[in-house]
Amino acid sequence: MQETNLIEQDQPVEVITSLVTTPSPTMTLCSYGSKLTREELAQVATPAGTATHKTIPHIAVVEKLIEALSFRQIGVVREEYAVSSDGMKMFGVMDLSSGFDGCRFALGLRNSHDKSFRLSCVVGVRVFVCENLTFHGDYTAILAKHSKHFSLEDSLAIGVDRMQRNFGPLKEQVEEWRAMQLSTAAVAFL
Repeated sequence: MQETNLIEQDQPVEVITSLVTTPSPTMTLCSYGSKLTREELAQVATPAGTATHKTIPHIAVVEKLIEALSFRQIGVVREEYAVSSDGMKMFGVMDLSSGFDGCRFALGLRNSHDKSFRLSCVVGVRVFVCENLTFHGDYTAILAKHSKHFSLEDSLAIGVDRMQRNFGPLKEQVEEWRAMQLSTAAVAFL
């Protein structure tokens, strides 16, 4: 939990001129159980598919995604995974090596074997993934059903390409925010 400060209306608000030297968190994974390593994720059983639904092992999604990222010289700095109690749903977050001064991009990921949701990937300056199905990022790079003709490699390649194309606009947005000057009254409402 982060510590919060309460600013009362009658207190004077000073302008902060020093730069923050520690990077802010870019990813959050909330799980009712424990978080898993990639090795532990590989141990999660994958049920058989059906004629119309292709189940994809959770570890295959993660490994193919990391491979697709590496083809574009994007590394994973930190990663966390969780699964539902029955192993049918997987949730994950990754901090990426790509970013810019004082900021790093992050990726949120989820996959399911029980058709409760599609393979999804969100990307942003901050991402939030929770086992209660909360899933948020700046934009959705991948959203694909597990149909019988589904190609994991193709879907991830297109998604990573889409993700990389949107890094520029995200960076521009953050730079605009940094350049904005807030009045003392506006800061009091933050």
